[in-house]
Amino acid sequence: MPDFRRVFDVAPTPFLLLTPDLVIVHANQARLDATATTLAGTVGRYLFDVFPLNPDDPHADGPVNLRASLERARDTRQPHTMALQKYDIRLPDGSYDVRFWSPRNVPVLDDDGEVVLLLHRADDVTDYIRARAGVAAAAAEGRLDDRAMQVESDLLTRTRELEQSNAQLRALREREQRTARALAGLARTVSALAAAETRAELLRIMADLGGPGLSADFLAVALHRPGSSELTVVDAGGGTGPGARQLPGDAPSPLAVAAAGRRVLVADAGTSPAPPPGPGLRAWAALPLRSAERALGSLAVGWYRPQPLEDDDVRVLEAFAAQCGQALDRVARLEQERRQARATRSLAEALQRSMLTDPPRPEGLGIAVRYRPAAQEARVGGDWYDAFGTPDGATTLVVGDVTGHDRTAAALMGQLRNVLRGIAHALGSDPARVLSTLDRAMAGLGISTLASALVARIESPSGRAPGSERVLRWSNAGHPPPLLVGPDGTVELLERPHDVLLGVLPDARRSEHTLPLPPGATVVLYTDGLVERRGSTLDEGLHRLAAAAGDLPDLPVEAVADTLLARVAPDFSDDVALVVLRVLRDGSGTVRG
Repeated sequence: MPDFRRVFDVAPTPFLLLTPDLVIVHANQARLDATATTLAGTVGRYLFDVFPLNPDDPHADGPVNLRASLERARDTRQPHTMALQKYDIRLPDGSYDVRFWSPRNVPVLDDDGEVVLLLHRADDVTDYIRARAGVAAAAAEGRLDDRAMQVESDLLTRTRELEQSNAQLRALREREQRTARALAGLARTVSALAAAETRAELLRIMADLGGPGLSADFLAVALHRPGSSELTVVDAGGGTGPGARQLPGDAPSPLAVAAAGRRVLVADAGTSPAPPPGPGLRAWAALPLRSAERALGSLAVGWYRPQPLEDDDVRVLEAFAAQCGQALDRVARLEQERRQARATRSLAEALQRSMLTDPPRPEGLGIAVRYRPAAQEARVGGDWYDAFGTPDGATTLVVGDVTGHDRTAAALMGQLRNVLRGIAHALGSDPARVLSTLDRAMAGLGISTLASALVARIESPSGRAPGSERVLRWSNAGHPPPLLVGPDGTVELLERPHDVLLGVLPDARRSEHTLPLPPGATVVLYTDGLVERRGSTLDEGLHRLAAAAGDLPDLPVEAVADTLLARVAPDFSDDVALVVLRVLRDGSGTVRG
């Protein structure tokens, strides 16, 4: 990037930089030389304190005219060129030197269009004015000789040099403004590219921001196709909207040439036989797109009019291409990770669902089960439920959660679920004994993980008479407490002291608890995904669950399961396993099941 301060300082035309209040900010060397001033004695002072009115010429209007022109440029935000002005300059000895100037005042705007500085350019034309006056006087008196003719010629040469200098300065200013606009557009585009999550979104951002930021009429991207010599071209700009087409890798198109690693710059199509990357273009640039590791393809931008494509312009284009290459590589990695996560998720979820079987239908009981995976593709859970009968006539319910969210957690879940089911079916015993046996089996079989689990048995008293209560017996290994909804809608969280997680102390003693279940009672077992929520405590989640269940005692168990999921865990932020059990009433007319 050029050092524009240095350019300003060495410019041959006098320049002065002012605040909107006409305080001097900077002066270039040509200005200091022309006015016999120093930077130290100039900067920070009010303009007309440094360059006051000549007291010997109180009728001179140079200062008044200059102030009016500067204020006009400031207030209208438009440049203003003044007529030739007589404005005498105070010399270091206190005397005044008669001077004539050709001034122009230009406002410098910020991104919001507000004036932040004023640029005052004043060409010293004193010698020109004096010489012209001398020539005019000589002509009037008939004294115009060869020497006067030479002066006239010199003045003409001086005038042409001045015009040429002004043209060069205008070109420099236009180039600076063009570069500044392009850099500002590049900054906005780069910021937006960093947020893109997909290739389609990235190309849309490039079209919406990149093309306009470069003042381009056309923008296209060509990407290498894996396993092919062809390129996939997406025209992201030019008024036609995004659309893909195929391009041979050896085609003469600038996109193919740049994809092979060679930059193509055409400032004016009239001077180049090369085909344009898009219809109607008069100028274009095609640049390679690369990541740190590989060639990705190419980027082409084009214009309907010839473009300078000078060094600064090309550097901006190269910076834009580099940022696009990095963004494309990042998005490609994200999309690959998402594809892998979906495949992992599908495999693990299929494994989970293959083991989450339909519940039994024991007489007098209604059971509903649900498993709902998290919405996030990469979060494969270790949650499970189970419900089965045992040879002694009891019904066993299980919910559990293996720590972790990956394929390993899903595989370990399958192992624990099958081992626990086998133990419970073989022993047909109390839940505490089942969990203790499972804990020792995990240690003996080398199943190295932590898991929470709750095992419950619904038992019928021996010789049960019609209408007599069943018994809920359960043991809890670090799991959220069961929820009990009474026949009348009363809600209770069965928060008994629970034991340590499975996998911590294989020989730990485990406790169990019992509770009568009258007809119409509903028991809800669940994993923590139902009650945990980001930004909320577990106690708050348990309170939400209890509050959501009071009006559900007369709904069928299937409807209870669906309603709880919808009310308590609507955001799918974690896996949820859920078991709902209802002790059915007799034929009293209430809803059964």
